[in-house]
Amino acid sequence: MLLPYMKEVVLEAGCDEAGRGCLAGAVFAAAVILPPDFRNEILNDSKQLSEKQRYALRPIIEKEALGWAVGIVSPEEIDRINILNASFLAMHRAIEQLPVKPQHLLIDGNRFKPYPDIPHTCVIKGDGKYEAIAAASILAKTYRDDYMNRLHEEYPLYDWISNKGYPTKAHRAAIAQYGPTPYHRRSFQLLDRQLSIF
Repeated sequence: MLLPYMKEVVLEAGCDEAGRGCLAGAVFAAAVILPPDFRNEILNDSKQLSEKQRYALRPIIEKEALGWAVGIVSPEEIDRINILNASFLAMHRAIEQLPVKPQHLLIDGNRFKPYPDIPHTCVIKGDGKYEAIAAASILAKTYRDDYMNRLHEEYPLYDWISNKGYPTKAHRAAIAQYGPTPYHRRSFQLLDRQLSIF
């Protein structure tokens, strides 16, 4: 069962990212402040939910949250500053867009670049422990999936509608056959060592 908050007396935002391990596309992050009395039996780490459940939960989270926002860092920025810093930047962009300023941040993972004037706590596998992080994981995942579905229409050969930019065998084979797109992260190893771009 997910915990509603870590610090009961402060306004707390959960933060999580999506797309960090992908070969293509932007990295997305979300920040969510839930009311203390928020309860939802389905809410969980987005990876534990079906696509249908994630999309059903998104409007509920957006309606009931005290504040929510999504931050995006482009593939070009990822290549310039590296994926770890890009993940932090996406979270910072989400936090700065929140309509109310949180007093504490719950960060999914074990590392974070401190956000100015707001203390934070990193929680390993936090999306399976705290409601606000789980909610953030759902928003980050669904908004990124929407984005990759749009990119799929532009570049259907890479099957992004199915793999969402992750390094599946079919995705790597398409890169080998057709080369990288403008949305591929050039700083990543796009191909298995057995494959080469002709």
